[in-house]
Amino acid sequence: MDALDRLAEPGLDLLGRVDTLLAGGAPEGHRLWPLLRRMQVLPGDALRGFLDLHPAPLTGAGHAVRGLVRGYDEVCRTLTDPAAWSGPAASAYDQARSALLRHLDEGPESLVGRLEATAGYADALADWIEGSRLALARALADVLGSAEAVRVHAATAPGAEPGVAGLLAAADIAHRVLAVLGVAYDGAETLLRQWSPSLAETTWRGSTAGVAYHDSPLRVR
Repeated sequence: MDALDRLAEPGLDLLGRVDTLLAGGAPEGHRLWPLLRRMQVLPGDALRGFLDLHPAPLTGAGHAVRGLVRGYDEVCRTLTDPAAWSGPAASAYDQARSALLRHLDEGPESLVGRLEATAGYADALADWIEGSRLALARALADVLGSAEAVRVHAATAPGAEPGVAGLLAAADIAHRVLAVLGVAYDGAETLLRQWSPSLAETTWRGSTAGVAYHDSPLRVR
């Protein structure tokens, strides 16, 4: 359990009240409007969605993917030693063996390269989630202890009239929370742009040349 989990219950309660006050819209000209238009979500709903994001599954996925690399390493070691035979068939085999080695583990476009990139992307996403959850927890801690939170609670008490003060307080809280989430989402989009080239599907890079003639002499040492 991290700081965001510990603040989830009071945070959801406060932001639920904020969502209720903003259901009819924010005050005209408030700085919250650009964030609402961009993100298309109220802060309470946004928090509920973000609470489901945890770094541990992605960290585990990165470790699991790296574990697959060991299997490829074993195959590559098997293919590294050339066969003790010669002739056209042996030459064709050697070309196929070399091409397979390149495809398995030579450069970022190889299968191992793609596995390592996938693991790296999973680690980067885990770091992004951890950092974003911490930033959101700090924002929640700030708004939970703010004067605006007191006004929101007063405006949403049974029988109370929201009033302009309650609506302004709700808009201010919503802006502070959605601004942090907006930065987090920007970070996720940046990660995707950075890693996309390394995550593209790899294609066979071997050559189709060098087909063996089966009626040619084969020499085995």
